[in-house]
Amino acid sequence: MKKILLALLLVSAAVHAQQKEIQLYEGAAPGSENWTWQEKKNNNNAIKVMTVYNVVKPTLTVFSPEPGTANGTAIIVCPGGAFHFLSIESEGYEVAKWLVKKGVTVFVLKYRTAHVLSDDPFGDMMSQMSKKEYNDEMAATIPLVIADGKAAISWVRKHAADFGITPNKIGIIGFSAGGTVTAGTAFNYTKENRPDFVAPIYAYMPESLQSAVLPDAPPIFLVCASNDQLGLQTNSISLYSKWSTAKQSAEMHLYATGGHGFGMNVQHIPTDTWIERFGDWLNAQGFLKAKQ
Repeated sequence: MKKILLALLLVSAAVHAQQKEIQLYEGAAPGSENWTWQEKKNNNNAIKVMTVYNVVKPTLTVFSPEPGTANGTAIIVCPGGAFHFLSIESEGYEVAKWLVKKGVTVFVLKYRTAHVLSDDPFGDMMSQMSKKEYNDEMAATIPLVIADGKAAISWVRKHAADFGITPNKIGIIGFSAGGTVTAGTAFNYTKENRPDFVAPIYAYMPESLQSAVLPDAPPIFLVCASNDQLGLQTNSISLYSKWSTAKQSAEMHLYATGGHGFGMNVQHIPTDTWIERFGDWLNAQGFLKAKQ
């Protein structure tokens, strides 16, 4: 009995350790010092998606691989949610749990989100999307969330030794608005915040947010569905074309069906295995190989 209790305590401790949450900035996040609302979390919406919203203080939640399995690669995961909330499970924690089994140290990023007044951020988003005020708020929020993505890369690189991470094996993956965060880090970076690979998944990244592909641009992995309800497949095609024209490494999977926001959801169609293709790509790029 004592052995069973000890084992349960060890499992509980391991799970707790995997979910350590770290403040990304010391003090208020730059550019939103006057934000005072309180972060919330619920699934009070029509599609029953667990959402985190009113994020003022960005954080990183750490998922560490089992001892002896870590390969030195780190991935920052950025959930989507139209810059108004974060789909924290399907596009966050579930992705982290899959990657950590591959020996990757994962950091789920809660980046800043626009202010939502109701307790149904999904419904609020749907009712506001066609209004000018919504687009204005989104335009003001996008530079902040990209800054959070770059700050996350810098933080992980600075603390790489603490987590057994190889400093040149730090990448970022994101979905929809989180794809904006992800793709945004692949432009205008510095030595400290350059990602070693990027994976924008059905990302919102129009030409207006893109700039020149730099000579040392990170390899890019793109996924989208041709029937994306928001028409974001054109954004993925644009990014792929830009990387290809610049003769930089790029891979794209454009599925016939899947819609927008499939994440880790099971629909019994080919998009269900997109993350397997991502794993194949990571392995081919050398990011899943054991530490030397």
